[in-house]
Amino acid sequence: MSDEVEPGFVRVRLDLSYDGRDFHGWAKQARGQRTVQGDIEDALRTVTRSERTYELTVAGRTDAGVHARGQVAHVDLPEELWAEHRDKLLRRLAGRLAHDVRIRRVAEAPAGFNARFSAVWRRYAYRVTDDPGGVDPLLRGHVLWHDWPLDADAMNAAAERLTGEHDFAAYCKRREGATTIRTLQELRWERLASGVLEATVKADAFCHNMVRSLVGALLFVGDGHRPVEWPGKVLAAGVRDSAVHVVRPHGLTLEEVGYPADELLAARSLEARNKRTLPGGSAAGCC
Repeated sequence: MSDEVEPGFVRVRLDLSYDGRDFHGWAKQARGQRTVQGDIEDALRTVTRSERTYELTVAGRTDAGVHARGQVAHVDLPEELWAEHRDKLLRRLAGRLAHDVRIRRVAEAPAGFNARFSAVWRRYAYRVTDDPGGVDPLLRGHVLWHDWPLDADAMNAAAERLTGEHDFAAYCKRREGATTIRTLQELRWERLASGVLEATVKADAFCHNMVRSLVGALLFVGDGHRPVEWPGKVLAAGVRDSAVHVVRPHGLTLEEVGYPADELLAARSLEARNKRTLPGGSAAGCC
């Protein structure tokens, strides 16, 4: 596969944020539900007065209700259209889009850039409060209430057993032809001055429901319902455990996407498409 842009087109990088509460996720839906991709593509078509829709490619598809502060996407636009609109595109999109989605930056992408495949990591945050009084009303759309006291040290001890390259089949919703092998680079909890517990979850990529499943398992350790060793044993078993709950989406935010230096973008894009295997194992499909 190649990331060469079609002749006569320019690849444009979009940096964006959204509150996922009223969206049915990132990806366009066949039944016409409101999605982030659909809103942005419609706005782009309108402000550029285009007859066709130019499709976005995103760094990480988010589920319904999940937020993003540092999402990245790209779109290939005709050279003449980009030349005509580039200087005013950001402001025009701001005027067209609803207030729960914002494009923060629009720029011509460097050669070899692919918002999805060039990324080397994605960083999410999940926020929880164990305050017996519940969630601050001003944060209710972004923080989960857990009705048991939580031990951050126990959750961090359990998290240490999950980092590294593993098959995360036990923490993912399987998709036909897709591997569940991922490299979890960072997983740690911190209690903020506000009392909110914030999980930082960073990996080269994530499979479906992975972050929310990991958080669900660690919350069970934090409130004493499971021992510190339990999440690691679930991982090693390699099968879904009915005791692992997928926590609600509103506590999850995509915070940042990382990319290599410009000269390494194309190579990274090709590497990310390769089938992934663990030593002595195999993988079905890619990505």
